[in-house]
Amino acid sequence: MKRTALFRSKTQHVLLPLFTLALLCFSLAEVYAESKPNVIVIYADDLGYGDLACFGHPTIKTPHLDQMAAEGMKFTQFYSAAPVCTPSRAALLTGRYPIRSGMCSDKRRVLFPNSGGGLPASEVTLAEALKDVGYKTACVGKWHLGHLPQFLPTSNGFDSYYGIPYSNDMDRVAEKKRGRGIFLDPKIKYWDVPLMRDTEVIERPADQTTITKRYTEEAVKFIKQNQKQPFYLYLAHSMPHVPLFRSKEFANKSLRGLYGDVIEEIDWSVGQVLQELKAQGLDQNTIVWFSSDNGPWLIFNQQGGSAGLLREGKGSTWEGGMREPTLAWWPGHIPSGTVSQELGSTLDIFTTSIKLAGGKVPTDRVIDGVDLTPVLTETGKGPREEMVYYRGTKLMALRKGPWKAHFITKPAYGREPFKEHDPPVLYHLEHDPSEKYDVAKDHPDVIKELKAAAEKHQKTVKPVPSQLEIPLTK
Repeated sequence: MKRTALFRSKTQHVLLPLFTLALLCFSLAEVYAESKPNVIVIYADDLGYGDLACFGHPTIKTPHLDQMAAEGMKFTQFYSAAPVCTPSRAALLTGRYPIRSGMCSDKRRVLFPNSGGGLPASEVTLAEALKDVGYKTACVGKWHLGHLPQFLPTSNGFDSYYGIPYSNDMDRVAEKKRGRGIFLDPKIKYWDVPLMRDTEVIERPADQTTITKRYTEEAVKFIKQNQKQPFYLYLAHSMPHVPLFRSKEFANKSLRGLYGDVIEEIDWSVGQVLQELKAQGLDQNTIVWFSSDNGPWLIFNQQGGSAGLLREGKGSTWEGGMREPTLAWWPGHIPSGTVSQELGSTLDIFTTSIKLAGGKVPTDRVIDGVDLTPVLTETGKGPREEMVYYRGTKLMALRKGPWKAHFITKPAYGREPFKEHDPPVLYHLEHDPSEKYDVAKDHPDVIKELKAAAEKHQKTVKPVPSQLEIPLTK
């Protein structure tokens, strides 16, 4: 009896801590499962692949973005879904190529102040998907998906909005005789761009010399106010889209001149966001993305950026128009200092964020974004196998694996006609990222495969009216 009692006592002595440990592990698992990571997307405007120090620029200093890369992941093969503003932003927020939502056109490449269209209410935005699972949402910065009330951020899932409704070079009021000279010596009075809070104009013209600073202050304030609940912050900088402005603290600071000053202030802004997350103890529960809507606006010479070793820039479907300098930061989840050569796209931010938040990716429509979580955590191979390159409604090129076929080519700007290629022009992008050497004649089998992939994709596209062609009616 004593031995049995002693055995029972010892067994209980061993089992109780194990049972307690099991309960603790189960409890921690529940907490982890219930925790929803905050999502921040920082989006530059017209930033080139070669404009950051961590992507090879020799004279622009970007210490905070470099730190973000050192503590997170740098993507070397990451794409926007369009080479110009409006369609690329629609793709980012919906996870769908803009051809599916009508947010592209062959007549008007972007929305203008005299446009009557915008992002259709039928589209599900990332903000709406995250609100459905309890997120607080805010949009700070450039919108460019429709300036009428029904198209603004507050009608598309964002609880608040602070920013400009379209590009900072629109609403031009400078005399026409000044031509492009206004960009060489930009002044606030040359543009009548409105600054909005929610649906109200609070400043016109917007003082663009302080706009990056004020966007940053709004972003930091939003983080402070929502530290105890999951949140999604979309911080879309107006710069470095021309006209270029920076605050006095960054004037004549960069060796690269005015353009460098602008980039270095954006870098400072990123640093403020990361610093606030760390100060609030939110860094390990927040994934931060940094990317750009399209490549550099090369026609503005020194007022534009650099695509590095990539060909062409904004407006084109060559690599320099759509491959973007992209970083992902999530301490404790993304291994620090990693460089991913997997294919990725801003389309994927939509799907990845919803999955991480425990939300539901829409199943009633085609979603082009994939879940990059295995790439971010280095637990699996990247799921993206293809990238389709659109200019307006035209499918210009397709990438599959390392191969890219151009079916149609055209310079970014100018009146040169579209040039169709049969057979397509073919490049091996891992051997030749600058797209210098056409190897089509050596790989007819690859050409056949990429043509078939393009045809398969096009069968999934249903024609919808273009929102960019709707005129503004009074």
